[in-house]
Amino acid sequence: MKILQNIGLGLFLTGLAVFISLLFLGEFTLDAKLFENTLKNKGIKSELFIESMQQNVVDKTFSNPYSFAAAITNALETSNETHKQKQEWDKVIWNSPHSFTYEMAKQAGQGIVREHKKTSWFLSFGLGIIGSLLFILPNVILLGPAGIKNNCIWQHASTNRGWIGWFAFIFLVVFYILLYFRPDYIVNWTYIVDPISQSLSGNLASQWFLYGFLYCVVMVVMAVRMYIKYRHNKYQIIRTTSVLFFQIVFAFLIPEILVRFEKPWYDFKNAFPLDYDFFYSWNIDQLMQSGAFGLFILIWGILLTLVIVPVMVYFFGKRWYCSWVCGCGGLAETLGDPYRQLSDKSLVSWKLERWLIHGVLVFALVMTGMTLYSYFSNAQEVFGIKTQTVQDTYGFLIGAVFAGVIGTGFYPIFGNRVWCRFGCPLAAYMGIVQRFKSRFRITTNGGQCISCGNCSTYCEQGIDVRAYAQKGENIIRASCVGCGICSAVCPRGVLKLENGPEKGRINPTEVLLGNDIDLMKLMNEK
Repeated sequence: MKILQNIGLGLFLTGLAVFISLLFLGEFTLDAKLFENTLKNKGIKSELFIESMQQNVVDKTFSNPYSFAAAITNALETSNETHKQKQEWDKVIWNSPHSFTYEMAKQAGQGIVREHKKTSWFLSFGLGIIGSLLFILPNVILLGPAGIKNNCIWQHASTNRGWIGWFAFIFLVVFYILLYFRPDYIVNWTYIVDPISQSLSGNLASQWFLYGFLYCVVMVVMAVRMYIKYRHNKYQIIRTTSVLFFQIVFAFLIPEILVRFEKPWYDFKNAFPLDYDFFYSWNIDQLMQSGAFGLFILIWGILLTLVIVPVMVYFFGKRWYCSWVCGCGGLAETLGDPYRQLSDKSLVSWKLERWLIHGVLVFALVMTGMTLYSYFSNAQEVFGIKTQTVQDTYGFLIGAVFAGVIGTGFYPIFGNRVWCRFGCPLAAYMGIVQRFKSRFRITTNGGQCISCGNCSTYCEQGIDVRAYAQKGENIIRASCVGCGICSAVCPRGVLKLENGPEKGRINPTEVLLGNDIDLMKLMNEK
């Protein structure tokens, strides 16, 4: 079995090496006809940009996407700066430079990757998937009897911030930086998923399709690991299946198929304020222009946030969404499971968590209020602050850096729920409801607790579960996502996830010291 695992590891590393090497292959040539079509489609009027492109880019061959992107970006930024100085606003190209460059690179690419998309896919994605499964599946035999094994988790380089963990951290961070800020550099990666994108939406793949596909593939492979590791726990099996279903069907397949039928791309499970651009003017206009279907999406989005989310949290706690539906939570529970023990349990971290996550929620609400005011009043500013500037700031700091680069990239160093714990505004909203008005709680049996600490160690939300268990106190923390791992790793059955009556849900215990407490009176009060 060990030999099979080593073969799997070798295949995975080979696929990863091929995947990275694809970035450096191929050539890029922007011919005159293609450039003219781009000018016409974009409505570009800048003579400076056109002249610079014709001199330095058009009909010239670049050996990699980086030099090609640099030449276009330089021409774009130089011409824009001149037009802004002369206040020739109609000639300024307002498109994001890197998105603009990506669109040209997508059409101008040539060479082995674009000409052999399926082969490139197999040598990267295919070998990676096969290798991962060969590495994971032998665990069914190696693990022996059912039961969660976390042997040597604090000694292994991949799960205790060793060199493997730091390599994974660097790779993930670089990937997200390229995805969000330099899509023109990863155009070769999008070529290999073009056939899949065309079969679903009828369009060539964008960097976001690439991300969505990769997201689903990683979740499926790591879900196999979850099924093996937690195979004796029905709750974990069903929960893992649920997040897989909602991610693959609702967040990936349905939105892409909607595009094929010329409908708005929409993830029906994504609620505001996690879906922070739902009330942006461009989105509202797009939905209203889509007729009855667009109106349905608009109404559904409002009802989901204002009615469905709080009602479901009341009956089932945050877990119905964070651990059963949400794609962010799904990735954290599958790809992030090996890192859950790295979540900081300190008091300082808890204080930082409360300030950050509620700060992001307030930021999102203020931004949305400004957005709606601007939309209905046609005003560009609120109290002298440009609405677009606030939107751009939120999109960059929260939507890209926090949710993407930090939220997932930091898994191997700070645990698997960095975004969910410190930044998700929807988690903050649901947490407020869960803390004060919900039937959900984790009950504890202090008399059975042996203080092994497994529950606290593997709590991805940084909750010191053992402290509650030792006192027999219910866990009703706003941050708890009800993943149930604390219960699954408890050797004594001390912890139980329950949805019960509100009465008695909050049960702070008194410490019994000396002879001053009337035990009979205390029992009657309870």
